[in-house]
Amino acid sequence: MCGNMLMKEYRICMPLTVEEQTSKLGKSCCPQNILCYRKSMELLPIHNYRIYSCSFLPKFSIHIETKYEDNKGSNDNIFDNEAKDLDREVCFIDIACDEIPERYYKESEDPKYFKSEKTGRGLLKEGWRETQEPIMCSYKLVSVKFEVWGLQTRVEQFVHKVVRDILLIGHRQAFAWVDEWYDMTMEDVREYEKSMHEKTNIKVCNQHSSPVDEIESHAKGST
Repeated sequence: MCGNMLMKEYRICMPLTVEEQTSKLGKSCCPQNILCYRKSMELLPIHNYRIYSCSFLPKFSIHIETKYEDNKGSNDNIFDNEAKDLDREVCFIDIACDEIPERYYKESEDPKYFKSEKTGRGLLKEGWRETQEPIMCSYKLVSVKFEVWGLQTRVEQFVHKVVRDILLIGHRQAFAWVDEWYDMTMEDVREYEKSMHEKTNIKVCNQHSSPVDEIESHAKGST
């Protein structure tokens, strides 16, 4: 029934501290393009809230609320809205052991085989979250809404699958690239963001199909 949304809470542990995550890595931007519009409110250094929507699909939106803590993903009350807590599904993402789509796999970005020269961290094996120090967790409360009768459930489930893959791949890369960003100054980070914006916009303009078209096509084909 239209009007509801599919909500999941993702918990992604990283062999970093919250300070490392938010001071440099956390400043990296999310791609923006002509298809999607983002609102971002930096409420606190450890808390941000984002809304993604498509201009030509007003009934489609993704809400992402993020908080960071120096723990192993053990805080069940980090999002203090009781209604959200009752409705959400909690999903742990393991950057070392969870499988990623084969086409995105790179051994150089595999935390099981990568070891940072600057921090000495890496070579993460099964159970690494129980022994790793330092360790922090990125908590993401993701709500997907697609208010189109007959497609809502399938599309929302598919979008969550895509979001999960993006979070897994992105956090794997963030750790595997730690030696590249660990010593960055804020000026370096801003220059990197500018470069990534330009590259992303070029890539998007060269694409011939809409991501939303692909989502709808996949959802229809999954019945």
